[in-house]
Amino acid sequence: MHLRKVIEFRRTAAVIFAMLLLAGAAGCSDNNNDENLPRFEDADCSEVVPYGEKGLPTPEDIAVSRCGFLFVPENRAERTGRSIRLAVIIVPSVNQPPLPDPVVFLAGGPGGSALIEVDSLTAAGVNRDRDLVLMSQRGTVFSDPELMCPELDEYYIESLNFPVDSRENRDAHDAASEACFLRLSGSGIDISAYNTVENAADFADLRRALGIAEWNVLGVSYGTYLAQTLIYQHPEGIRTVTLDSVEPLDDATMAALMAPNAKEGLDNFFAACEAQPACAAAYPDLAGTFTRLVNELEADPVTASVEVSPGDPPVDVLLDGGALVNGIIDNTFNTRSFPNVPAWIDELDNGQPENIARTRAVPAFTPPDVLAYGMTFGMLCSGYMAEDSEENVLALGRLAFPDYPDTVLAPALHFTYALDDCEIWDIPKTPKALRTATGSDIPALVVSGTFDAVTPPSTGVEGAGPLTNSIVLAFAGVGHAVIQSNGCAQEVFASFLADPEAPDTSCVAVLEPAPFNVGE
Repeated sequence: MHLRKVIEFRRTAAVIFAMLLLAGAAGCSDNNNDENLPRFEDADCSEVVPYGEKGLPTPEDIAVSRCGFLFVPENRAERTGRSIRLAVIIVPSVNQPPLPDPVVFLAGGPGGSALIEVDSLTAAGVNRDRDLVLMSQRGTVFSDPELMCPELDEYYIESLNFPVDSRENRDAHDAASEACFLRLSGSGIDISAYNTVENAADFADLRRALGIAEWNVLGVSYGTYLAQTLIYQHPEGIRTVTLDSVEPLDDATMAALMAPNAKEGLDNFFAACEAQPACAAAYPDLAGTFTRLVNELEADPVTASVEVSPGDPPVDVLLDGGALVNGIIDNTFNTRSFPNVPAWIDELDNGQPENIARTRAVPAFTPPDVLAYGMTFGMLCSGYMAEDSEENVLALGRLAFPDYPDTVLAPALHFTYALDDCEIWDIPKTPKALRTATGSDIPALVVSGTFDAVTPPSTGVEGAGPLTNSIVLAFAGVGHAVIQSNGCAQEVFASFLADPEAPDTSCVAVLEPAPFNVGE
């Protein structure tokens, strides 16, 4: 049966199930007739965030000056619907007293929580002179409700044994995605309300509820998409905006654009190896070798046994062409590993696939119940994948990588089978007027990493186009999430906050990729 027909049949059953469930739960449903929304309520930090869990530091590791919950309508168009609760913490500035305009961080994913990133943000000095405001976006961990999908957490581990573009992999993915959808929608959650427009309104409400006159917005990855929505729809009180690893607001075909984005990041990476004499001598025509391996593995996959973390029991990983490409793309989130990648590719070419296989395995073992897939699909399918199609994905994939097999390109690089998720979850599209850049003169800093194979420098240039008061920078040899991984970017960010009109960007011009490690 065609996927859509299966979904329609099962959705009918889900609606009946949901009606029965809600009828039985009517006495304890969180209906909201409270006119006092939005509102912020202070709370003990141990109630807001269970420290020590989900990778968070303990109270002894980091000081938090204020914690609480923001209460907002789940769906602002349905004021009689339920309310939701979003966890908020405020980290004090290192230098005291703090400057009056704090930094608010918009996390990526979509589906990630800013509270999970508190240690990397403070290590990067984001709170050097200003308090740092962190809120778990709607649907994410520590908010209520949390739109987690343990079904998908389990699937991603199971998928390590499947060829990426195989019937068994797609069926397992779709079954897990549908199971999560039926469970969450059956619990009474309004899935359609978990979109970027509502998300941006939450942050506008937070600023007012906290009594902050002005703040500085820092968005990373999906957080840049959210930040653009915020500055175009709620510009009040925004002193500056920083977009790090940009997903342009006007792009509604991110699954299809993933191939040209990956091509740009990979080309920059391979060119950097050619520019370093030792790397070029050790690994001549690294790009050609990589393309050959993609084709060979797609025709004849290999299986490697790897430890995801030291001391963990080994897991088997099937490595085909699609897994190779997606593993290298996923590695773009780990700037520190780039010096090793040419040697890993060479090892693979010489019958040692373990290091490359590990790049596929590590994302699958992300700690469970951390990424909120329900929110992920709400944001993806309503906004920046709203106009994607399988045909467009394959067409742009062929243009970017004409020498790759169609089976590598068809499932969508990085966003593998996300279009199936959009069909299963049936998220309403955000009106185009609300996901169109309208222009802004708010001082903007736009930063990208040249090795980023997800949001390369061209996406920063595109996102900065409507920002008439912007500074656009590309950092050589850096991957995704530039400010959290590069000292030069951290100094530029601090200088920008100190003087948005004339920051010191001199370190960017002399920045070079780290030397690649050359095997014996």
